[in-house]
Amino acid sequence: MLDAMTKDPQAPQLARLAALIADETRAACLLALLDGRAWTAGELARHAGVAASTLSEHLGKLVAGGLLTEERQGRHRYVRLADARVAHLVEDLAAQLAPDTVPRPRSLRESSAGSAMARGRTCYDHLAGRLGIAVTDALTSRRLLRQDTGFALTDAGLKWFEEAGIPLDRTGRRPLARACLDWTERRPHLAGVAGAALCRHALTEGWCVRIGSERAVKVTAAGERVLEELLGIPGPTLR
Repeated sequence: MLDAMTKDPQAPQLARLAALIADETRAACLLALLDGRAWTAGELARHAGVAASTLSEHLGKLVAGGLLTEERQGRHRYVRLADARVAHLVEDLAAQLAPDTVPRPRSLRESSAGSAMARGRTCYDHLAGRLGIAVTDALTSRRLLRQDTGFALTDAGLKWFEEAGIPLDRTGRRPLARACLDWTERRPHLAGVAGAALCRHALTEGWCVRIGSERAVKVTAAGERVLEELLGIPGPTLR
């Protein structure tokens, strides 16, 4: 029999983290917050379909567990994902779901929303869905991004971001480029500092716009022209 003292000291912490996520209401909140924005407790309660008092208890656990941060403005309590690492954890877990375990849309509206999310969306602070994959593939095929030994920008890639007017903050501890497994495409898309900077620039410059109340985004006509010019991505493939 193994000595209890040989147990990995991280095991209890991992178990507590798993227990935090292993609740349908809390999971719904974490998935909603992948849009990178701050939500009020009331908005999350309506999204999760639970009473405000019930939701408040769940949020308290997520904040105490380090998965969410909160701030108060007047009577309103806002929460957001604690950082990019939490976003990657949630997205990676969602990507493990088998396609046949995801419920089918119950209405035309749900089907349309699901199609929009699959076409293009934000994953916390970077682009995902077919849009994110198309950008990642284009960067890779042009040898601006390497995927053979993990995600890494090449010297040409760093120059491309500079010439495109997309500044990269390289002062923090966040990886410059990181692979994030896309839960609809089942392939990795670009995350990290570069992915966040590209997404932020695309939204600021009007290459992409948010649609609906979820994380879905669509490429504008101007965005199609720019992405074809900069990365050679045919416009029709982005629609």
